Amino acid sequence: MSLIDIGANLAHESFAPDYPAVLERAWAADVSHIVLTGSCRTSNQTVAALAAADPVRLSCTAGVHPHHAADWTDADAALIRTLAALPQLVSLGECGLDYHRDLSPRDVQRRVFIAQLELAIELRKPVFLHQRGAHEDFLAILNDYRAALVDACVHCFTDTLEAMQSYAALDCYIGITGWVCDAKRGATLRAVAPHIPAARLLIETDAPYLLPHNVPRGQRPSSIHSDKAGIDGRRNEPGYLPWVAAALAELRGVTVQHIATQTTENAQRFFRLAPH
Repeated sequence: MSLIDIGANLAHESFAPDYPAVLERAWAADVSHIVLTGSCRTSNQTVAALAAADPVRLSCTAGVHPHHAADWTDADAALIRTLAALPQLVSLGECGLDYHRDLSPRDVQRRVFIAQLELAIELRKPVFLHQRGAHEDFLAILNDYRAALVDACVHCFTDTLEAMQSYAALDCYIGITGWVCDAKRGATLRAVAPHIPAARLLIETDAPYLLPHNVPRGQRPSSIHSDKAGIDGRRNEPGYLPWVAAALAELRGVTVQHIATQTTENAQRFFRLAPH
């Protein structure tokens, strides 16, 4: 079995103490490739360097998350252009809209989202997208630009069936995280999961966030506590991706191997990764 984690925030400070061990656990868990998510000026540079160290098994993205949209300057656009020329840079993003936390003004979020979509079109790169609590505005903007985009993935999808269908109608990929493993909080997503088009289904951990609830405590390595990280010792990591695949397999009535094969093929197609 071979799995691809399409989104892991391994530039997060919680991975600094044991980054090599995190990767070793991922490879041991049949994760064959990890796409490291860039979400701000600092993390964009960090993930590019990390991916360069193991270009067969690691790739990266570069973008400015809506939480950081207020920090956007021309320097960010220039950095993304520079990083886009690197072989390990396989997508722009994470970018989009987040009205749930509103850490940047909404008008600024929309402007910066559009700026990054225009960069993706210019640079001929797929986009790795974030949407939370902003479906209407997000869909309107995406609808305006989708035809010119190489490809688009709505990552960490947790929304309704209607939202998923609207993204599928725009031929977007849908990224599913450990949220689907939570029978209570993930009930809406679990109802949607069987209906995601097979050719557009992707899986991810979004580590260090969204630890799958179905991972037995005895199979979790000792947690790295960090008050600043604010994750309460429940750090997620790419080695837990099989648990996301298992939950999806159960909900879709297929084998875990089927999910692995389908999502790996989809990830290779979306990110233009060489089969390995």
